[in-house]
Amino acid sequence: MARWIVINLPSWLLLAGLIVVIGGGTAAVQAFVRHRFPRLKQGGHNDVAQFVYPVVAVVYGFLIGFLVLALWGQVNVADQTTRTEGAVAVHLARGRNSFGKAESARIRQSLMEYGRAAAAEWPRAAIGHTTPEAENALNHLQSTYENIKPHSDTQRALLTSSLASLRELTLARTERLVEARANVGPPLSLWMVVFLTSALVLGFSVIFDAGQAKMHYGMVGAVSVLVAANLFLVTELSYPFLGEFSTSPEPLRVLIEILSPPR
Repeated sequence: MARWIVINLPSWLLLAGLIVVIGGGTAAVQAFVRHRFPRLKQGGHNDVAQFVYPVVAVVYGFLIGFLVLALWGQVNVADQTTRTEGAVAVHLARGRNSFGKAESARIRQSLMEYGRAAAAEWPRAAIGHTTPEAENALNHLQSTYENIKPHSDTQRALLTSSLASLRELTLARTERLVEARANVGPPLSLWMVVFLTSALVLGFSVIFDAGQAKMHYGMVGAVSVLVAANLFLVTELSYPFLGEFSTSPEPLRVLIEILSPPR
C-alpha cells in the first residue's frame, strides 16, 4: 500500500494529504474531547501529563530518528550502486578508442544501446523488474567484448581489464535490481509501532489542555504537522528507487551524453 502511494502520488501531494488528514482528524477529535469532557478544561490532569508527555515525545523522537537514519542509509547504498554502474560504463566508453576503429565503433554502439535501454527500463527497474530490451543490450555488450581480437599486448591487457569492468557493471546492475525488489519498506510490525507512538503523541497533546482554546488548538495543530512530516519522511525514504528522495538513472544518462556525437 505504501509503495502504491509513493508511485502514484507526487511528494507534495502526499505531504499535503498527510497534513490535512492528520491535522483535520486530530482537530475533530480535540473538539469532541473538549465538548464531551468539559472537566479537562480545568487542567487538573496536566501535572500527570507534564510527566508522561516528555517521555512519550523522547521515545517517539528517538524511534523516528533511528528509522529515518536507517532508511537514509538504504537510499545512499542504492545511489552508490547506481553510480558504480554508470561509472564503470563511462570507464568502458573512454577506453574503447584503444582498440581498432571498427571495434571501437561496435563498443560505442553496444554501450549506447545498453545506456538507453537501462534508462528507459528505470520505471520498471525501480520495483525490481527488467525489460527484454535492457537484458538483450547487456548480452550484446558482453558479446561485443568477447569477440574482440587483440592485436598487441596493450590491447590484450586492456581487453582483460575491460572484461573485468564489464563483470563489475553486470554485478552492479544485479545488485540494483535486487535492492529495488528487496527494499519494500519497514515491516508491518514496525509500521504499527510508528502509528502507535504517533497516536500517543497526538493523544497527549489533545488531553493536555493549555487553558485558552485558541492556544490549545494551535499547539495540537503544530504537533499534527510534525507527526505528518515524520510519516512523510518514513514513507518517502522506505523505497530507495521511488519518490522524491530516491536515486535516479542520471549516471546512465551521463554515459549516453558521453557517447552521443557533439552537436
